[in-house]
Amino acid sequence: MNHGLEGVIIPDDVNDTNFMNDLEKQYKARPLQERIDMALAEVIDCEYRPFLATDQWNVIRCYFSRREDLNAEEIATMLEDDDYVIRLSIAKRADLTPGQVAQCVTDADPNVRHAIARSILLTESQREKLLNDDDDLIRRAAKKGPRETSFRQREGQARLIK
Repeated sequence: MNHGLEGVIIPDDVNDTNFMNDLEKQYKARPLQERIDMALAEVIDCEYRPFLATDQWNVIRCYFSRREDLNAEEIATMLEDDDYVIRLSIAKRADLTPGQVAQCVTDADPNVRHAIARSILLTESQREKLLNDDDDLIRRAAKKGPRETSFRQREGQARLIK
């Protein structure tokens, strides 16, 4: 799996269970700050990306979830995260599938619904649903209409969704 990185050569042994177990152990042995820096890095070794998407530390998953360069598998994984902060970061993306947009529109957490309320990907019926949400902040956000996704990028870091 390329993970969206053109020209990256993936070692043949990446699918070897022992290799992945050793790699995961090496990843987990890294200090927290090093893993945070990795999540924000402009370029990440592709074999570490699955670990960043499922790291035990919320702060790492949060930074990683805001990367513009997430692939479809990473987006799907993170949209299933138990933490609403991760899901709301994903809800701000402009490359969600229709099913993922629908999932965000009906998310139990109002913060996720608020994050998707201004998406350019909403159908009229989804926007209407959010305009009639029980939460006033969601209704107000949906009323403002679609907004393009915005980004920021610090020197040496990945481009992140705001």
